[in-house]
Amino acid sequence: MQQMTTFKPTVLVAGGAGFIGSHLCEALLYRGHRVICVDSFLSGLRENVLPLTNHPGFTLIEADVTQPLTISGPVEQIYNLACAASPPQYQADPVHTMLTNVLGCGNLLELAEAKGARYLQASTSEVYGDPLSHPQNEDYWGNVNCTGPRACYDEGKRAAETMCFDYLRQGRVDVRVARIFNTYGPQMRPDDGRIISNLICQALQDQPMTVYGDGTQTRSFCYVSDLVRGLMALMDVGQAPEGAINLGNPGEFSILELVDIIRDRLPGVAQPVFMALPTDDPQRRQPDITRARTLLGWQPKVPLSEGLGLTIPWFASQVGAEAPTPVRAERVAARSMAR
Repeated sequence: MQQMTTFKPTVLVAGGAGFIGSHLCEALLYRGHRVICVDSFLSGLRENVLPLTNHPGFTLIEADVTQPLTISGPVEQIYNLACAASPPQYQADPVHTMLTNVLGCGNLLELAEAKGARYLQASTSEVYGDPLSHPQNEDYWGNVNCTGPRACYDEGKRAAETMCFDYLRQGRVDVRVARIFNTYGPQMRPDDGRIISNLICQALQDQPMTVYGDGTQTRSFCYVSDLVRGLMALMDVGQAPEGAINLGNPGEFSILELVDIIRDRLPGVAQPVFMALPTDDPQRRQPDITRARTLLGWQPKVPLSEGLGLTIPWFASQVGAEAPTPVRAERVAARSMAR
């Protein structure tokens, strides 16, 4: 007699074929959950979740969250990661980006209310804009250009946060909001358009690395396995926090420092070329993760040097370049993320 598979509660991941979403789906499956992945494939990739499609607990639904979702059966948790997250992608169709953030959040909150599901909103450090406070903690209200070219994403996420906390204050949905800082790792798209993917892919293809501005602007880079652990810790914490929670690595690096680290790993790369800084590009970005440490017992474990060592071979495999170290056969760190 065939043994029945027993699963933990069902989890819906909107944007589950995206970079972070696909890692989250894998970690949840490893933990024993049944996972429903919803994605429109506007920026997510089918190949990110292709290895999961034979898993008995995995269901893939192609749908756009700007339209109401009908899901049969129970759903105990909903993660909303549905939205392009890099400026070139979200600026390609800014109206759809805003609708994804606002209508999509509303539709998923309605689904969470109907199912009695716990809900986690993936917000962003972009809600802080070009910050005047450093490092950024969750009480900082931000410095956002509400009509600029990045506003479709920044203001869309801010509006989604507002809706989430209104649902929470009304007692309609158990809501948690994560403000995600720069995240990197395998399964990023080579054409993602963010700083790490740009620099690594340029270096692998013997092109000069493009630095916008003078390169003194800073970012903080969190490896994807750390970020996924943080998301699951926030979902699992018993009492919903009263406000948003920063999730990111507080290590702060200038863009020129990042260039030097990559050049150390890929010797012989040409000198960088400098171009004009994009409109509203933040000058400094560093998370204060005191709240995450205190409430979730979470902090990142993977330093930038180690994370880049895992990420560069991934991009090499995608652009047909020679990897500096062998690409690992297993998909990255699902077991460590699930712990």
